[in-house]
Amino acid sequence: MDFSEKNGSPGRIIYSEKNDCSEKDFSEKDLFFGKGIYCLIFENRACKLEIGKKGEFSFSPGFHIYVGSALGSGGLKRVQRHINLSRNRDRNPRWHVDYLHLNPAFRLVSAVYAFTSERLECELASRIGGDSVYGFGCTDCTCSSHLFYRIKNPLSEVIEAFEALGLSALVLEL
Repeated sequence: MDFSEKNGSPGRIIYSEKNDCSEKDFSEKDLFFGKGIYCLIFENRACKLEIGKKGEFSFSPGFHIYVGSALGSGGLKRVQRHINLSRNRDRNPRWHVDYLHLNPAFRLVSAVYAFTSERLECELASRIGGDSVYGFGCTDCTCSSHLFYRIKNPLSEVIEAFEALGLSALVLEL
């Protein structure tokens, strides 16, 4: 794994699977140790998906941003679970976002997260805002959605949303 600072900005660790590994890099255990909040950025083609009991959803081509919380007992290992599910597609869906991981029309391109013990995922979702998929990923809160749509890759916008909350974003480019 190769970690580097992006644009010389401290606090942003960029990891890209495309880079070579080196002995002095952080381990995967270090990457996902602790609690926090995260965003998953998917690139997708146009499609319709059946999302559990929610029914059928139509997705425009582009990018979708899912906002999640990792404050439970497993903490940020949840992000690792999402990455593994997107890679392996080897489990039945548990959460709304799992249907995206399991569908070949969607490809997880980035995971952005920050360490925090505060419940900031709804505020992060609010800051990202914009076009959204109503009722997606927000059954445990009063938000209208935790899944947002963009035509172009929203990575820099997502990082800015974390920073606006005073959080240092870690970026995993997949």
